[in-house]
Amino acid sequence: MTDAQRAEAGRLLREAERDVTPIDPLTELMPGLEVADAYAVQRDNIARRLAAGATVVGHKVGLTAAAMQQLLGVDEPDFGHLLDDMVHRDGGSVPAARYCAPRIEPEICFRLAEPLRGPGVTVEDVLAATEAVAPALEIVDSRIRDWKITLADTVADNASSAGLVWGAWTPLVEAPDLAAVVADLLVDGERVASGSGSEVLGHPAAAVAWLVNTLAEFGTALEPGHLVLPGTMTGAPFVSAGQRIEARFSDLGPVSVTFT
Repeated sequence: MTDAQRAEAGRLLREAERDVTPIDPLTELMPGLEVADAYAVQRDNIARRLAAGATVVGHKVGLTAAAMQQLLGVDEPDFGHLLDDMVHRDGGSVPAARYCAPRIEPEICFRLAEPLRGPGVTVEDVLAATEAVAPALEIVDSRIRDWKITLADTVADNASSAGLVWGAWTPLVEAPDLAAVVADLLVDGERVASGSGSEVLGHPAAAVAWLVNTLAEFGTALEPGHLVLPGTMTGAPFVSAGQRIEARFSDLGPVSVTFT
């Protein structure tokens, strides 16, 4: 794709988010859009938000579940950026009208104490660099109409990331085996899904390692204090106004948010 085409893709996504009006898939509007182009679009839109005053607090990893990879016909995850203006308070409320078609994902959030720079980062390296983990909810949203996405569509759209909420932090030295942690996802008090940390590439830290090694290709590293959402432990149900979402994590505790 040309620079002008990538700029147009970025503009379409920005306007879709601003107006809360989804667009047709970019891969249909611009058949030449490939994953490398999509990451360039993502980085450009993130740079615009940073220039407007936002700051990067970390990254999210998507497509870590085998079912989602099969759905999109891919064999590896993708990533997006987490910004401070995407953070919401545990137990707080979020206006549903700010999103096009929001979904919710329970995840184990990592907070780093040491920098991580790839390539060659392992699960053991990630755990050694991690200060604490917390129960978390990621709000995902697609600025693509009806979630009709390919890998390139979601990558350009910041890996469909839209918000995050985290609960109480547990120092890693006191945390259980993260692959064995079970999360129950409840909507208005009714359990709608359940899954374990092993759903996330076998171990959530494996997703963080993948992220660090992939970021190295872009000349980027994770810094102390950065957060990482490694991927959902369950499916990602749609949510709407009036619903209270809670995830209860074994040995890590609960986290919740209400959509108004």
